[in-house]
Amino acid sequence: MYFNEHPPPHFHVLTNSGEAAVFLIETLELRDGQVDRRDSAEALEWAAANREELIKQWHKNCEEDR
Repeated sequence: MYFNEHPPPHFHVLTNSGEAAVFLIETLELRDGQVDRRDSAEALEWAAANREELIKQWHKNCEEDR
């Protein structure tokens, strides 16, 4: 996750094969980029298990950057 970014809350996934994608935190929906779901499965599994913390950190850092 990069802070001081634009809404909606999202995170970036970079794979070992050099692919990059942006996923929405709330739905884990692919928003931008292209990445093989098999390559991003571990990151998406982690994000699903930690969704509340990701949203909390997103809002905390957005407020700090204003």
